[in-house]
Amino acid sequence: MWPDDKPLFFRISATDWLEDGGWTPDDTVRFAGELHTHGVDLLDVSTGGNASGVRIPTGPGYQVPFAARVKAETRMPVAAVGLITEAEQAAKIVANGEADAVLLGRELLRNPSWARHAARQLGGAVRVPEQYHRS
Repeated sequence: MWPDDKPLFFRISATDWLEDGGWTPDDTVRFAGELHTHGVDLLDVSTGGNASGVRIPTGPGYQVPFAARVKAETRMPVAAVGLITEAEQAAKIVANGEADAVLLGRELLRNPSWARHAARQLGGAVRVPEQYHRS
């Protein structure tokens, strides 16, 4: 049993991008409702990776519409992913109500200080431990 005082995130592939059959955004919306009733606190909405030989139309924020749809059609809080690399891009996704959060993957591997840089770009401040001030 998962403790009530800890958040439970669930990552889903909102579509497998197959043209005939497979997992669809409609399936994801239905499943999100079920997950919410079973105590999932946030749905991390990704796509692809489940089937080989499919064409995935990638570009900045290409998976955000899937998160936005789940958010619009369910009560489930969602996180958007998918080639989100710029601070302004991430802030806009949340401000526009397309997602409740933005999660980064490869961009954090390329730039582990992304959050600090993003905070500076957006006019925010980041509090860091004293031992980091020398770096």
